[in-house]
Amino acid sequence: MNDKPPSIQEWKDLYEAAIQFKKMKCWDWMWDTDIFGVQNPVNGEIGYCCVMGGAGEHYALAVYQGSEGLYGYLSLQLGIKPTIQDILSLQKLLMASFENRDLLQKEDIRLTKKIDLKFSGPDSWPLFRSYLPGYHPWYLTGEEARYLTLCLWQAIDVSLRFKDDPKKLTPPMGNRYFVRVPKKDKTGLSWRDVWMEPLPLQKAEIIVEPVDAIRLEKIKRRIPDRQGVWEVDYFYYPSPIRDKEERPYYPYITLWVDQHSGFILSHNLAKPAECMSEFQINFFKLAEKRKILPREILVKKEETLKLLEPIASELGINLRRVKKLKMLEEAQASMRNFTAGD
Repeated sequence: MNDKPPSIQEWKDLYEAAIQFKKMKCWDWMWDTDIFGVQNPVNGEIGYCCVMGGAGEHYALAVYQGSEGLYGYLSLQLGIKPTIQDILSLQKLLMASFENRDLLQKEDIRLTKKIDLKFSGPDSWPLFRSYLPGYHPWYLTGEEARYLTLCLWQAIDVSLRFKDDPKKLTPPMGNRYFVRVPKKDKTGLSWRDVWMEPLPLQKAEIIVEPVDAIRLEKIKRRIPDRQGVWEVDYFYYPSPIRDKEERPYYPYITLWVDQHSGFILSHNLAKPAECMSEFQINFFKLAEKRKILPREILVKKEETLKLLEPIASELGINLRRVKKLKMLEEAQASMRNFTAGD
């Protein structure tokens, strides 16, 4: 994606679309379960739109991007109460919301002054943000602003037709979504209605790095005994980190916990992209530092199981996948409470 920020004209266009969308108050007759799509004319990706505000709490248009975004939306809809981990790992969307002034950052206020816009009262200030799994909500790029502008105008069109015909978004068959599809012509973009099936969700392949055989053999020789049970898992650390001018991200933290005592044997922070590649190295460091190896390791995730399988089999450690890691989850909860108290 091009990270170039929006131009002043692109910001003006986006604010104008948001102002007109808010005037419609389409949340008076639409719910966030009334999903429809808007195809991005640049890359062909479908953004799945939902109007928020039917409950009178949070007024917004959310655009869930691609099959990954749609999967995240559906997963959160199914959850009774999503955890912070659910929200951080599943949300891929653009959002135009209407907030109180105190929820805006200095950059947002500065921008409205620059383009000579004034708002007053509760839920009146437009706020635009991009959400990506593992990243802090962030300011829009020019590409995102242009697409969100289109989505707001198309949401106005769809919502008005839905008001006249509440069955407008009811699919003719299963797993189909009403999508507004653009076509470029001499006058710009023209739009048509199409029922479309979402593309299959592409799961990231788990790549297991080759094991350091020499280091593994040394550990096997120097630590002959196996005792106790370890629990291990990785999850998003709830406080974001920002490197220089980059977008703030939520690092993964890997915890190794002794099941009997609940003692945290080791913890490691890493960028999400580096967590998997460092997993085996962190295990080696833990074994070498503590000079102990467990009789058994318990994991929850399939990814963790695959990463540890080649090591565990060589070292004679039983590796088992379970639904719950009691001691580790207690340590995770304590960490979350400590962070919330900062």
